[in-house]
Amino acid sequence: MSTRSRLAVLAGCVVAVALVPAGYAALRPAPTPAATSGTVRLGPEAGEDVAGYLARLPAGLPPDGVRAPALVQLTEPATTTDALAAVAGTAPRTVVFRVPIARVQTAQRFVDVEPDVPPAAALANAQGRAEQAAATDAGRLADRAGAVARAEASALASPGCRCVLAVLVEGDGAALRAVAGRAGVRAVDAAPPGTVAPALSPLLPEQTVRADPPPDDGPVPAVP
Repeated sequence: MSTRSRLAVLAGCVVAVALVPAGYAALRPAPTPAATSGTVRLGPEAGEDVAGYLARLPAGLPPDGVRAPALVQLTEPATTTDALAAVAGTAPRTVVFRVPIARVQTAQRFVDVEPDVPPAAALANAQGRAEQAAATDAGRLADRAGAVARAEASALASPGCRCVLAVLVEGDGAALRAVAGRAGVRAVDAAPPGTVAPALSPLLPEQTVRADPPPDDGPVPAVP
């Protein structure tokens, strides 16, 4: 065999080997999409038009039988008992606490719900952890920020505190639509199925036109 013939045969073998992986890849089934984490935001974007935000949410709910995480945002701050009733039929994952004080910016405290604990007890325990976090802030912050944290801790110490702003839940499309239709529920913002740990930014009750920061010029209640 001449040198030219040997080179032609070798080149043909290289092309054939290069084509095998491509052909194999074409025959393989498409991979299952990976779960997302930290890339999905639930809640309005900063400055977003509130009416537009609320109008786009129903289309994002999953089909019946398909489970997904969703942020249930309440019309007004609620007790843990009332919040639990609002999300009945779903599994609470995280509770967002915020003590309402007129014209005072208070912290949003995101507390995960304990697994394998009855829901009522789990939400009550979550409120206790929110109180502890506020008390810790009160001890380390000065001036107005410290006074606000003390007022928050005092309010959260009461079992009847109306301070649940929103609840991250997991449920299927039918359950989430049932929640969305209940009195006291302002919005149900669902993430794509398979989403893990979405970023949460609940709509505040006082945000009625745009999702802008609320005023912070009111007096802070004195705490004995």
